[in-house]
Amino acid sequence: MKIFRIPLAFVVLMLFFSCGSGNQKPSSLFSIELADNAKQVNQNDKLGVSLKNIKNKEIESVTYSIDGQELVLVNDELDFSIPKLGNKVLKASITYEGNTVEVTRNIKVLASRAPDIYTYTILNEYPHDPNAYTQGLEFHKDTLYEGTGKNGRSFLRKFDYRTGKVYQQIDLDETYFGEGITILGDKIYQLTWRSGMGFIYDLKNMKKLDNFQYGKSKEGWGLANDGEKLYKSDGTDKIWILNPETLVEEDHIEIATNKSLFADTNELEYVDGKIYANVYQKPGVMIINAKSGAIEGVINFGGLSEKVAKTENWVDTENVLNGIAYHPERKSFFVTGKDWDKIFEVQIQKK
Repeated sequence: MKIFRIPLAFVVLMLFFSCGSGNQKPSSLFSIELADNAKQVNQNDKLGVSLKNIKNKEIESVTYSIDGQELVLVNDELDFSIPKLGNKVLKASITYEGNTVEVTRNIKVLASRAPDIYTYTILNEYPHDPNAYTQGLEFHKDTLYEGTGKNGRSFLRKFDYRTGKVYQQIDLDETYFGEGITILGDKIYQLTWRSGMGFIYDLKNMKKLDNFQYGKSKEGWGLANDGEKLYKSDGTDKIWILNPETLVEEDHIEIATNKSLFADTNELEYVDGKIYANVYQKPGVMIINAKSGAIEGVINFGGLSEKVAKTENWVDTENVLNGIAYHPERKSFFVTGKDWDKIFEVQIQKK
């Protein structure tokens, strides 16, 4: 008779797996079930929810939350009245048999209603440098500031919008592709596209004071401010909120209609709690709630490009509407495009 000797290491492994086979991680005991297996919900809507209890544990309490805010549960329905839209993590904190465990489920929270449609009236037309590949446009008092793009053509300038007379211009090194600008306090902030950095200038003399690095946002597109914070777009469905002193991306909003998230926000302008955003390579401007990210309105400026002189180098996909600035005293918007020879002063109204 042959005697088979089993290695000690194998015995130890068998004991380990046999001891663990009857155990489960606490988080695998439960899962969140949503009505109709929903993947998205509209802000302020209610949605049926239940908790799948795999091992029939005795549950003592359950609370649901998003972004740290507890959701109201009434008649097995969750109220999604949360302040910010976007890709969210729904959390269920479950107390059972003296234990507490947290389980999660991903869900998109979208705008509560479709955007309103706006139209415009042209009030005035002014000259614009047809060699200015506009990326940022903003007023300071009655003077218009502009940042432009393209390597070798990028600059920051201030000028008289009535005549086009340039007061001062700072050219960027040809290695930089300039992007959006904004003015806050005594500083001008300017982005670059893919260099991962922006510039800070003194408002009085436009002398460059410093550079700053991007955080989670990999590119620089549009820039605006609300008098306290900076808003930065990067071509995604996010608008980042920056501390103007540290330039740290402290928060963000995600841009959404009532149907889906929306990317390609470009040049930005902040007015009375709304962010007006050019849509990349499109003649439209979105009106975005700066707190929630909801697209509350859409403006189609498609007719303006037909009023612009097209040069020999004109490319329809490049020389598009981009650049929107609000004049608070005139209570009107100034819009232009990349290499356009005109700036249009317009009044925006709901259709």
